[in-house]
Amino acid sequence: MNDAGEARGPAKIVETKLVAEDEADIRLDRWFKRHYPQVGHGVLQKLLRTGQVRVDGKRADANTRLITGQTVRIPPLPDVAPAPTEGHEAAAKPAKPLFSDKEVAALRACVLYRDADVIVLDKPAGMAVQGGTGQAKHLDAMLDLLKFDAPGRPKLVHRLDKDTSGCLVLARNAFAATRLTESFRGRDARKIYWAITVGVPEPHQGRIDLSIGKEMAAGGERMMVDERNGQRAQSYYTVLEHAHRKAAFVALWPRTGRTHQLRVHMNAIGTPILGDGKYAGQKAFIDGADMKRQMHLHARRIIIPHPRGGTIDVTAPLPEHMKGAWDYFGFSANLKEDPFLALD
Repeated sequence: MNDAGEARGPAKIVETKLVAEDEADIRLDRWFKRHYPQVGHGVLQKLLRTGQVRVDGKRADANTRLITGQTVRIPPLPDVAPAPTEGHEAAAKPAKPLFSDKEVAALRACVLYRDADVIVLDKPAGMAVQGGTGQAKHLDAMLDLLKFDAPGRPKLVHRLDKDTSGCLVLARNAFAATRLTESFRGRDARKIYWAITVGVPEPHQGRIDLSIGKEMAAGGERMMVDERNGQRAQSYYTVLEHAHRKAAFVALWPRTGRTHQLRVHMNAIGTPILGDGKYAGQKAFIDGADMKRQMHLHARRIIIPHPRGGTIDVTAPLPEHMKGAWDYFGFSANLKEDPFLALD
């Protein structure tokens, strides 16, 4: 209670967020929009002008380009809600997504690994990691549901595409967030993906070195091969099985962490990932195969140094829509070895 006997609301706190591996080189205002889409441009400009939003403790401008591992200071943000109608003076309240008990239980059932510092989640295909325009429900908004016995919410240290399933690492405290981010930035994390490609890559094992940049397309922003102005991107692949020349079961290892890297690279060599209509259009689909037009890219395994020593090694099972494709093509889903050990 305050001196007037009125109840106070919960105290707001200053947050610090780490710039993830695949957020490097984006403008601060665009990064802010990804994380806090409810805050308008004018409000952000005021926060920057008054020094309330800072990067690595220093004042920054909206067009500041971010670097992986930097920290962004987030002050208590103003509540955002529709303006009250005339004659109503009700206090504005933030619009928060509501999650059903079923959704909460389903998210917690996705936890593959948990200790005092780290959670590894089996992210479902179709779940966005962070919000955007018109995207009310996303993992970032649900992280409070994964606190379990910790005092604070877990923190994102990397991302997966909305339509990619599999291993996603969360830090349960600031110490773990710093160490895990360093591991992703320093390429100490090994991320092995499974995919089905339309067609069979030749040769059956190889490395793709193609720089990636952004372009504006009719459907919005997308990535493309850009050897002149793009960022260096390197991916390894190996064909584990194939169904004649129609499709292949491929293991992928992105040595860099560019946005949509594996999708752009596999399309660039003429064997797009099954279901990836964004980058390959109709070429991403196979006649006669009822795959529900979902993308067949799965973050199968993550091997990363534990923040306090040792190694975390977690494998995510294939999601149901990908199991159907494996059955259709007669591929084996029991392979457990790391196909890239010889490249260490």
